[in-house]
Amino acid sequence: MQQEQHSPAGGGTHPWQPSSWRDKPARQQPQYHDREELERVEEQLREYPPLVFAQEARLLREQLERVAHGEAFLLHGGDCAETFADFAAPRIRDTFKVLLQMAVVLTFAGSAPVVKVARLAGQYAKPRSSAEEEQDGVRLPSYRGDIINDRTFTPEARRPDPERMITAYHHSAATLNLLRAYAQGGLADLHQVGRWNMSFVEANPLRDRYQNMAERIRETLRFMDVMGINSDTAPVIRETQLFTSHEALLLNYEEALTRHDPQTDEWFDCSAHFIWIGDRTRGLEDAHVAFCRGIGNPVGVKIGPRTTADELLRLIDRLNPHNQAGRLTLITRMGADTLARRLPDLIRAVQREGRTVVWSSDPMHGNTVTTDGGLKTRDFDAIMREIRRFFEVHAAEGSYPGGIHLQMTGEHVTECTGGAYRLKAEDLSARYRSYCDPRLNGDQVLELAFLLADSLKQMPRGYSP
Repeated sequence: MQQEQHSPAGGGTHPWQPSSWRDKPARQQPQYHDREELERVEEQLREYPPLVFAQEARLLREQLERVAHGEAFLLHGGDCAETFADFAAPRIRDTFKVLLQMAVVLTFAGSAPVVKVARLAGQYAKPRSSAEEEQDGVRLPSYRGDIINDRTFTPEARRPDPERMITAYHHSAATLNLLRAYAQGGLADLHQVGRWNMSFVEANPLRDRYQNMAERIRETLRFMDVMGINSDTAPVIRETQLFTSHEALLLNYEEALTRHDPQTDEWFDCSAHFIWIGDRTRGLEDAHVAFCRGIGNPVGVKIGPRTTADELLRLIDRLNPHNQAGRLTLITRMGADTLARRLPDLIRAVQREGRTVVWSSDPMHGNTVTTDGGLKTRDFDAIMREIRRFFEVHAAEGSYPGGIHLQMTGEHVTECTGGAYRLKAEDLSARYRSYCDPRLNGDQVLELAFLLADSLKQMPRGYSP
């Protein structure tokens, strides 16, 4: 029997249940061969503790409300896809550090709070353009992320295995424990982050471009020390808030980790604070929208170049019917050369209908190319061009460009060309580590933050739709 539940978007009731997606078309889902094993794993996950808590998700929703009103900026980034084999504390630490470095630069530039959301502790599933892939005349199911199958090209490895959801849960729990320790245990101290930024500036080929802002950060920290505002007297100096996110792709897993919160009579997907729907799975009548419409978490939707204004408005009304600020983030992924043509009509439609959303730019997916050697890559200049055009379009339309969404790592990989170190296509093989999409490395990400600072200075504050 379905139980009437309070709408997460505020007001009214509707007969939504975590399983409501099951009678809808479900795209990008694996075909499990052993249904009994799948049901056993789902039941086991339902008994496990939540990975995040409802109050944490509500706090993020409140902070994104400030973003929607032009009072904060959303920094959303992390790995394209986590893997079990690469699960290690140094990798998690490096991504945490570079997110903090970016946040400090953007906070100083924009004089506004930065809401930090990491693509970590759950980004184990990946959509694929084809259900199968072929190697040397052999066709097997595509690799869909470690939560589903293994990238090794054998029939056994590519067979979807429900038990992998249990492994993903435990890896996510350990990652979250480490992130919370970093955020509260001193690694987030602003003095440390300021010193990290100075080290970047001193080693960068374009250090003169960033020297002024880095010195301003250092002077501010010295002034705060003199005034007695330091790590010992103000916890906010040594601690930070970091939220987690992933694409809500594998719906069996998401449903199993959804919990009812008696405090507010809402349902929350406790696998992450923030989840998003991909461009391939955002059909209005499809399973992913049916699932996400009923949870209280803040939700994102990837918006590609073929999205029409009518489609977007219907999607907004389905996912955020009560127009709650902070509930819905629209993540545009169009490509540098397409965004300027397609985005204005979407912004105008949202404004005309009075919808309140967070606009965020994903400048990565629309700028992917393949080298002659068969490696996928992205060019730093194209990424920056899409970000700048995102800001320019919103400025022209009187809208607020609320955030960026990056595939990135703190490691010194060579997967994207360009940047101050002028990586070329022939340099990519030196440290190409991604199993899915190319990521910006630690130096490129921080360089992007310093360059983005120029756009942030021009952003209006206190925007109202």
